Amino acid sequence: MGILDNLKPLTPGQEEMYRALKDKTYEILGFFGPTGTGKSLFSLAYGIDSILNNEFSRFIIIRPIIDIVTGQELDISRGPEAFINAMKSYIRDIVGDYIEWSKIELFINEGRIVLADPKYLRGRSFDNSIIFLDDIQLMKPESIIEAVVRVGRNSRLIVAGDPIFQALREVGHDPAAIIREVLLSEEKSYVVDLGIKDIVREGARRGLRFLLEYKLRSRALTEEEKKVYDVVKSKAPDADIITVVDLTEPKKNYEITQEYVPDALVIVKQGHMGRLIGRGGERINSAEKELGKRLRGAELNLDFKEMVRTVHPTSWIWKHIPEVDFAGPSLQIKVYEDVVGAAVGQRGAYVKFLDMIFRKLFGVGVRVVAVEREKEKKK
Repeated sequence: MGILDNLKPLTPGQEEMYRALKDKTYEILGFFGPTGTGKSLFSLAYGIDSILNNEFSRFIIIRPIIDIVTGQELDISRGPEAFINAMKSYIRDIVGDYIEWSKIELFINEGRIVLADPKYLRGRSFDNSIIFLDDIQLMKPESIIEAVVRVGRNSRLIVAGDPIFQALREVGHDPAAIIREVLLSEEKSYVVDLGIKDIVREGARRGLRFLLEYKLRSRALTEEEKKVYDVVKSKAPDADIITVVDLTEPKKNYEITQEYVPDALVIVKQGHMGRLIGRGGERINSAEKELGKRLRGAELNLDFKEMVRTVHPTSWIWKHIPEVDFAGPSLQIKVYEDVVGAAVGQRGAYVKFLDMIFRKLFGVGVRVVAVEREKEKKK
């Protein structure tokens, strides 16, 4: 039994990755999602198993080594020993508990596991090989294309990247997002989108929460948003207000007239909603009276369904949304197909409204996907 067979998929996304790796009809696999979802673990496990079982002659691992402080890439031509050691540490950290390290060292020494610098691929050819490109969001598009060109006969290509953290950092033309779009329509390829629900490493969940909070706290407020912030803070001084987003412009642009939809959204730290609202709602009601605006509060957490519920023009639609999660660089809202009209609005106005709000807050877009209800699936 190999490493991959010893891995127990813990989430729907991991189960999908596992099945895709086992299915030999796919020549190219794309795994996209946040860190901590098992993209590297499952890919490395499959590649090493392929060498152990003599199914392929080589396992090519292509990954940039980046200094997270300076942003500089470690170049194998300038520091070959440092590059190889960093690559070995990366492999050991991920699969070290599943296989004796001496076997990995032997495969590296024999050239059966190849540790490649993405900047130095020209002129090479990878036949009868598993080629794994990891962390492609950190690669230059030219390096990714060059790696694809080098895939030879009887080989499989696995591409893994994190377009979510990149999108939240507002990195333009993110390679992971672009390559994902290419693979979605590529023949004999299969794309697995992993989301927040698939994060199994608690540190990764905490990191994503920190990133979201940092992004919101550092966004520049408009004069109107500052006014709302100051008034609400005066009424609820012990509430940790992360940010305020004025919804006047989005409501006007998409003709949102429902009284249910607030004029401004106040986002607070998790556990601070009660402090914002006050006993019987007296704090937020007092702020509304002084501002002459309708306010709604939302706690910052990784459950984006609650935030959608807070601002969606159809007040009951949240009951028909089974999931809100990332898919590629966008926030995907799954809606049961029999109520999708109420979710998207006339000419897609409600989706555009949500899209504008989430771009203001996080810099990510929104898309709606219609899905069948569970009962219909069973039939």
